[in-house]
Amino acid sequence: MRILITNDDGINAPGLKTLEAIAAELAGPEGEVWVVAPAFEQSGVGHCISYANPTMISELAPRRWAAEGSPADCVLAGLHDILPARPDLVLSGVNRGNNAGENVMYSGTIGGAMEGALQGVKSIALSQFLGPRNVTMDDPFESAAAHGAQVIRRLLDHAPWGEGEDYRLFYNVNFPPIPAAETKDIVIARQGRRQTAGFAMEGQVSPTGRRFLWVRGSEQAVDTGPGTDVTANLEGHISITPMRADLTAHDVLSDLEAAL
Repeated sequence: MRILITNDDGINAPGLKTLEAIAAELAGPEGEVWVVAPAFEQSGVGHCISYANPTMISELAPRRWAAEGSPADCVLAGLHDILPARPDLVLSGVNRGNNAGENVMYSGTIGGAMEGALQGVKSIALSQFLGPRNVTMDDPFESAAAHGAQVIRRLLDHAPWGEGEDYRLFYNVNFPPIPAAETKDIVIARQGRRQTAGFAMEGQVSPTGRRFLWVRGSEQAVDTGPGTDVTANLEGHISITPMRADLTAHDVLSDLEAAL
């Protein structure tokens, strides 16, 4: 198996090392794992591509490249310039922090997997929820490291992938904020929505008198209701959410047509 991996935390991120180990286990001794990851952190860039600017790439080691661009740029670089042939699988992550609920809309990790799916390759995003019970562990990614390969194998062996559809399926996997030994089985969940203020801006004046704005996050440990990804993670489960890049509100089409 040939696997392309990327992330949004950057080429030196510890979560990428976790994903490299997962990918190596999946690929096996006869397989190939290719890393094409951002040279610098790209958290929050979503599905951004560097359409108006060139992307500089550098080979750091065999099958290991850094790109001065977004996760989606990295997937495009891997598919169209770096890899000798198309991969069988694109993996994006393991993100430091959850990409559940509304976080999905901002996530570069999701953007990397989405681009893989748009390019017709089976793609999975993986993220590690952080909380009081794992953030100070020697390995905060322990749950993802222990269970990641098995989860991906189950998806590859049993999940639909939407071949032939305009917008292929990809999968969003979040591991709970607890030790690996206490991690519960998979829950198939819809994307939740935390009923909090969400992201905001906070102003600050520098010593030189210039004003800067910082993006401020919100509380993450918020129950989002039964059947949702955030709640499944907070209850100790691995969540899997099937996704597509199609943003059409299909449930509204007929009502809107009737109304207009």
